Amino acid sequence: MNYTYQDIAKMIDHSLLNPTLSADDLEAGCRVALDYDVASVCILPYYLRRCADLLQGSTVKASTTIGFPHGGHTTAIKQAEAKRAIDDGCEELDMVVNISQVLSGQWPYVQDDIATVIDVAHSAGQKVKVIFENCYLNDEQKIKLCEICSALNADWVKTSTGYGTGGATIDDLKLMVAHTPDHVQVKAAGGVRDMDKLLEVRALGVTRVGASRTVEMLDECKRRLQGQ
Repeated sequence: MNYTYQDIAKMIDHSLLNPTLSADDLEAGCRVALDYDVASVCILPYYLRRCADLLQGSTVKASTTIGFPHGGHTTAIKQAEAKRAIDDGCEELDMVVNISQVLSGQWPYVQDDIATVIDVAHSAGQKVKVIFENCYLNDEQKIKLCEICSALNADWVKTSTGYGTGGATIDDLKLMVAHTPDHVQVKAAGGVRDMDKLLEVRALGVTRVGASRTVEMLDECKRRLQGQ
């Protein structure tokens, strides 16, 4: 096996975005992320400050969503969300593009919308993952978004919110890897639910996955490494 536990754990953004999660669930989720030493916790925005406090001193980053899940917020609101997230201790911001404007072909608007959030994050030394929601887009639109994000130096391009009609597909991941330079990473979200799928997307060049089944995947990782 050509990976270590840390290689796999540091691919996982532990997702705590289901709107029915209670405060106790969010608290427990943060502690799971710490116990398993994942890359980040992507948490409901209202709980971000507490999350950042819990993660302080660890190598697990606090992250949250901007314009989630539909991307239809005004750019000014996304900017305000981003600033508040940074103030609350966010290190990685997962923003949703304006899907309506992408489908309308309003590329200058789309570019400005993305750039505004990237500017807020990068000026504070933090990072941005740009969510496309590929289930609603054609390949031409996905490629155009890859080009925009590459020009703007986004840190990741991301397949999905996990709340659309579909999640990450192998074809989409191949396309996104092919149309982004090395300085733009690719994140798969929605559909990576076991170790085999995680290894499959890792082989494509994906560096992060959004996961709610973190415990199951990383326990399986440990079993496989112990059985070498």
